[in-house]
Amino acid sequence: MNLANFNELSHDEAVKLLSACCASEHWVTQMLHARPFENELAMITAADTIWYQHCNESDWRQAFQGHAKIGDVKSLAEKFAGTRQMAMGEQAAATVADENILHQLAIANDNYLQKNGFIFIVCATGKSAAGMLHLLQSRLHNTREDEVLHAMGEQQKITILRIKKIIPEGDWQNLPISQLTTHVLDTSLGMPAENMLIQLSRMNDKRWQSIAQGLTNKNGRVGDLLPPVHILHEGTYKLSFDTRAYYDHLPLKTFYPAVEIQFTIADASHYHVPLLINPFGFTTYRGS
Repeated sequence: MNLANFNELSHDEAVKLLSACCASEHWVTQMLHARPFENELAMITAADTIWYQHCNESDWRQAFQGHAKIGDVKSLAEKFAGTRQMAMGEQAAATVADENILHQLAIANDNYLQKNGFIFIVCATGKSAAGMLHLLQSRLHNTREDEVLHAMGEQQKITILRIKKIIPEGDWQNLPISQLTTHVLDTSLGMPAENMLIQLSRMNDKRWQSIAQGLTNKNGRVGDLLPPVHILHEGTYKLSFDTRAYYDHLPLKTFYPAVEIQFTIADASHYHVPLLINPFGFTTYRGS
């Protein structure tokens, strides 16, 4: 199916496909009203605008309910049949995890649900079960207000991936990536810093508000801190790098348990904030 085919679907057919992408009924309705889409970028931009500007917390939470708990793959057979096949692929890493990690995921998920009132949402594609556990345990320290923002962003990443799946012949090659990216190089080892936890915060009403996080991949990069096409508001932001946990894992001692880099977002252009790190020093700059 290509975009032209999708634009020509009946109302009921389009509802079925869009509901498999996002379980929020309001989001689905607004996306239907936005049809036909001129091109793939217009569709993804509409999905972003509707999600962030025309949905409220009840809509977001309805979307969250369309997911099984990470690691709780069996529950997919019991509910949310519309999103089952897609979620099975997204959570593939959790299905092959060892029982100890799955047990820890289950406990952490229960703690998260009890604290926030909704399940832990993460775009699981490309992440190991251990990596998802690391992210979950870190996000347990966030306030509920901050977690709504985290979950919104992760849900939107999932939604965009699923839109691409329902329109497999779409032209998705030239979509913008995350407006903000980072790259961590360990100069003491001469190699990328893999599995370093990174958190993005913004200054909001004189306090830092956590809005996104990620783990560096084998190339030391986090390329999906934000959903594609999503633009940050102008303001002051901060990237926090958990260098203590990274060096503890090696294991090496570090003088810097964490590195925090503050910077300004001034427009809709792409921002790349690299970090060169070793146990006794670090360097950063605005990259390209």
